[in-house]
Amino acid sequence: MFELDAEFWVAVAFVLFLGGLVYLGVHEMMIKYIDRRRDRIKAELDEAFRLKEEAQALLAQYQRKQREAEQEAADIIAGATAEAERMMAEAKTKMEEFIARRTKMAETKIAQAEAQALADVRAAAAEAAVSAAGKILTQVVKGDIAERLVVKGIDDVKTKLN
Repeated sequence: MFELDAEFWVAVAFVLFLGGLVYLGVHEMMIKYIDRRRDRIKAELDEAFRLKEEAQALLAQYQRKQREAEQEAADIIAGATAEAERMMAEAKTKMEEFIARRTKMAETKIAQAEAQALADVRAAAAEAAVSAAGKILTQVVKGDIAERLVVKGIDDVKTKLN
């Protein structure tokens, strides 16, 4: 009949082994293990995708904040520059006003000094003229008439020279 060789018995043992595995439900345990592993890997991938989206959103938020901060810094610099220019113009105007006031005061003092000097010179000249006229008249004209003329002449010279 049949010759039963070793290969046959290996095949029978293999079929019995597989039947025992099926009987014990090893295939269901393997499917459950593979399903659990698949679910765990899927959960990790979903978590990684969620974290990636959060990181992108956070990056976009920080980039927006950086742009806002840069704009704010530019606005502050522009405001400070405008304020500095305004202060410089104001200081220049005040300096020019101060110089103009000082120049006017100096010119006024110079004019007053000139007027005073001119008045002093006139007064000195008037006194010298009066004195000279008095001496000349006293030497040339004698008597009561001379005295009245001298006094009247001196008064006229004083009023005209001052």
